[in-house]
Amino acid sequence: MKVAAIQMVSGHDIAVNLAEAARLLKEAAERGAKVAVLPENFAILATNQMQACGEQEAGDSPVVRHFLAEQARTLGLWIVGGSMPMARRPEGSVISGRVRACCLVYDDQGHEVARYDKIHLFDAMVEDAHGQYRESNAFEPGDQVVTIDTPAGRLGMAICYDLRFPELFRALREQGADWICLPSAFTWQTGDAHWHALIRARAIENQVWMVAPGQGGQNSDRRRTYGHSLVCDPWGKVVVEIDEGPGVALADLNLDHLKQVRTRMPVWEHRRL
Repeated sequence: MKVAAIQMVSGHDIAVNLAEAARLLKEAAERGAKVAVLPENFAILATNQMQACGEQEAGDSPVVRHFLAEQARTLGLWIVGGSMPMARRPEGSVISGRVRACCLVYDDQGHEVARYDKIHLFDAMVEDAHGQYRESNAFEPGDQVVTIDTPAGRLGMAICYDLRFPELFRALREQGADWICLPSAFTWQTGDAHWHALIRARAIENQVWMVAPGQGGQNSDRRRTYGHSLVCDPWGKVVVEIDEGPGVALADLNLDHLKQVRTRMPVWEHRRL
């Protein structure tokens, strides 16, 4: 079953970003994808606009949620909506002064079928023009592990900085994940150092497919993202990858191959808890 990892170079203009996302989703569908995964912050990559965007998405006239539903329905495509700000928690309460980084999944009829709120927030010093990142100033962390059945198998959901916390991926495998999405916006410096190593490690140790779309290019004067959107198989082999710039990385998530890897090396049964 073909899955697309969509790479973008999003900026501050939501309309421009959504038009680019629509173009790339259409390309993915035309190339045979049944599921497409957008990158983190695909609709807006501007910290100072997150609260306003999140409040709009939590209201009665959401722009980005409507876009995702319409694209899924029009293209007949399951869409994993990268991440977007949301000012309401899953149970409906309003967040004061912050938002959540929220990944929504839409089926091919345009119905919202899952929501994952990013658990681990990127508070770190990076040697780039931005210097310091403190997601916790603008975002509230989620606290739920989420998996859902899709046409490509059972999907486990994670976002960007979650990649550095293997216990989350263990929990996703415990819930039956065949593949795990990782919509991201890795900085160029951290991506160059750790992106491939961490994705391959999560795939190998949990014996899952990894689908990792990212932001990839110069998003603003102070932010350059690493890109290298890729699909990695459960043996740790990168089967398709994009360097920088917008594009679609398409791969067949072969569940027979997944079963063979797990059968030949049954590490899950060998664990000592």
